[in-house]
Amino acid sequence: MEELKKEYKETKKSSLLVYFVLRFLVIICLIRQIFLGHIDSALLCVLSLFLLILPIIIQRRFKITLPNTLETIIYIFIFAAEILGEIYNFYGHIANWDLMLHTLNGFLCAAIGLSLIDLLNNNSQKIKLSPLYVAIASFCFSMTIGVCWEFFEYGFDKLLSMDMQKDELVTSITSVEFDPTQSNKAIKIRDIAKTVLYNSAEEELLTIDGGYLDIGLNDTMEDLFVNFIGAATYSILGYFYIKNRNKYKLASKFIITKNEEL
Repeated sequence: MEELKKEYKETKKSSLLVYFVLRFLVIICLIRQIFLGHIDSALLCVLSLFLLILPIIIQRRFKITLPNTLETIIYIFIFAAEILGEIYNFYGHIANWDLMLHTLNGFLCAAIGLSLIDLLNNNSQKIKLSPLYVAIASFCFSMTIGVCWEFFEYGFDKLLSMDMQKDELVTSITSVEFDPTQSNKAIKIRDIAKTVLYNSAEEELLTIDGGYLDIGLNDTMEDLFVNFIGAATYSILGYFYIKNRNKYKLASKFIITKNEEL
């Protein structure tokens, strides 16, 4: 605990302020969820408190320093995803909230990936990777994290009957299953007004007005696409930063460095 307190003092004031403000808000939210009897949301608050302190633990454990900008954005990202997104349903109430977070996630993961390789480059006598290789590797690192997250969402939806891959209404679908000749010809159905669901006993279960219910494919592909945009953006910035560290300093605000003092 003393080490964590020391780490707090070494953290820049702005990120420290953001940390304590968000931690206070999460604690208030935790108390409220307990009083409301929402145990699942209360547990999510506990998880958020752990995630908020995780960057400080990682810095101490691996003797690294997160730049102030990166650390602050990580704190805000955790709060926006777990508290605002999940508990207060910003995903449902605010358009593109999920896409904004996935874009930011792609950007941050690319920064972390580039930092890991840059640390290896700077602290190894035998390995000197080119800026292009570092940029491509950081991009691939970010996209891999994005794909693994979609696997995670798919797994929870299948195993626990959740809806992490959000469904949406579509008014047209195309499938070879609609081809009566079974000749692998894609048939498109347009202007779908509603969908009626029946069980095996021909009993009507539900009527979906407005179209056909997509089962998460669009959500998954949109998430990966914006992750691609975020990852590509930082990888390009990182490429120029590695080539000329004095001229292109924007990327340095997200570069993790080694801390010999810890």
